[in-house]
Amino acid sequence: MKNIFIEYPKCSTCKKAKKWLNDNSIEYKERNIVTETPTEQELTEWIQRSGKEIKKWFNTSGLKYKELNLKEKLGEMSDKEKIALLASDGMLIKRPLLISSKHIFIGFKEENWKEII
Repeated sequence: MKNIFIEYPKCSTCKKAKKWLNDNSIEYKERNIVTETPTEQELTEWIQRSGKEIKKWFNTSGLKYKELNLKEKLGEMSDKEKIALLASDGMLIKRPLLISSKHIFIGFKEENWKEII
């Protein structure tokens, strides 16, 4: 499986992550989180594989998250509803994402990403 790098091209953290991937000669397939938003099926699989809570997948600093008052609402939602919400709008998903056969990284922390090398 080729690595999938899911980004929002205007995001400065995504740009840093992409530069890091290129600098380390890591092959990847690029995907825009807004125009090619992950599906419910993809998110369900990735969330399970990541071992992280669903709330870690939300872009809590994003405008959309705040507009929808999700800090208050997420506690009342089922996991299925949360995943459907994430799949409905790429701007709700924390980014960048790096999906490989062995790892799933949410957000960019260089020390964690080194595991892929």
